[in-house]
Amino acid sequence: MFSRNYYDITEWNFGNPYEDIGEVINSIITDIKSRQTDSDINEGGKPGAVIYIPAGDYHLVTQVVIDISYLKIVGSGHGFTSSSIRFNTPESEWADWHEVWPGGSRILVDISPEPDAEEYAGAAFYVKRSGDPRISSVEFADFCIDGLHFLDDGSGKSDPENTYTNGKTGIYIASAGDSFRITGMGIVYLEHGITIYNADALSIHDNFIAECGSCIELRGSGQASKITDNLIGAGYKGYSIYAQNFGGLLITANNIFPRGASSVHFAGVVRSTITSNRFHSFYPGMLVFQENCSENLVSSNHFLRDHEPWPPMQAYNNGLDDLYGLLYISGNNNSVIANHISETIDTQYITPSGAAPVIIHVVSGKGNYISANHIVATTEASEAQAAATGSCFTTQVGALLTADKLEALAVTTVLVERESFQNTILDSGSDVQVVMDKTVNAFRATPIPGI
Repeated sequence: MFSRNYYDITEWNFGNPYEDIGEVINSIITDIKSRQTDSDINEGGKPGAVIYIPAGDYHLVTQVVIDISYLKIVGSGHGFTSSSIRFNTPESEWADWHEVWPGGSRILVDISPEPDAEEYAGAAFYVKRSGDPRISSVEFADFCIDGLHFLDDGSGKSDPENTYTNGKTGIYIASAGDSFRITGMGIVYLEHGITIYNADALSIHDNFIAECGSCIELRGSGQASKITDNLIGAGYKGYSIYAQNFGGLLITANNIFPRGASSVHFAGVVRSTITSNRFHSFYPGMLVFQENCSENLVSSNHFLRDHEPWPPMQAYNNGLDDLYGLLYISGNNNSVIANHISETIDTQYITPSGAAPVIIHVVSGKGNYISANHIVATTEASEAQAAATGSCFTTQVGALLTADKLEALAVTTVLVERESFQNTILDSGSDVQVVMDKTVNAFRATPIPGI
């Protein structure tokens, strides 16, 4: 049965989707609004619509502006492939590759915002609506948003494709929204993958969001949302996951890999949960709690910090030294329980030179509970690190699987600053490895075998 609320962009009667899919989708949204004008007809009236994007390459010159609820934009595949690997491979080798560019239902973002433009100006999809009720149930599913190229950022580096800077955003939601879903997407080579303000009941699930300056940014405030089962990896300048003034955020079952400046960064987030994730980073500051984060649970995660093994990216880092901590906690009554934390790094890469890296750093606040964390700190021979060559994949997998030449590395497993007190630290390091004022904090050392 034909439905007037289902649109195929390749069959619409206005514009050319291959030259400017933005113009086509905006025309379709105009048609939906012209037909669905009555908000209350027989307990219905504005069901929204589905816009379908078949597999293909579609340039986007005109920003898509969404101001209606119940709209689903769906494609036939996320089409992700690594642009970073491509641009760090000599172009002369591309002719022998099976594929060079991302595929699936792929949107090529050709917007070029001015340097002083508003932050939403470079967004492929811009969602904004005023009035009541909040805009609701907008869905993005199963297509690719590709920012194409990064640009010279003025840093003097000769490789602009590694700057993570181009002023482009994949999805920008400016208005308070309810029950949005972003599922099965491929988002690559954008300065900002997803930026959302004032989210409620948001679901970001089963996406591949990587090689963006920042991947997921939840700004303003929000509640009762989840980021689950995603593959995520930002650039050294930005966030893999950032949340601001949020309550009730669930982050679980994600695989967050390098090279984000952080894996998860909370600012003023309370009563939220980070559990059963795999975090991998080349830098300190993997998990950051700032601006009085309180009553959050961090449990049953696997953290791995090691050194960047791939030569094209070894010149970059997030600017933090090893005294900052892999986990940086500022706030009250947070629980950090039963995590496995591995740091494997050759001593030549530790900064400041000769320092004992800090694993969990409690900077301020009180009442934090840190218990039963298994911390494994090792170093490997410098020759093994220096010998890393080959493709990005083989180099990184080889580094991950290196375990037979490791030696113990002296670290501070938990450091509690004097500004923080009334904390409980249990079974997360020996008496020597935990540094704090034991007169104002509770402590039980991890038993040492044979002692």
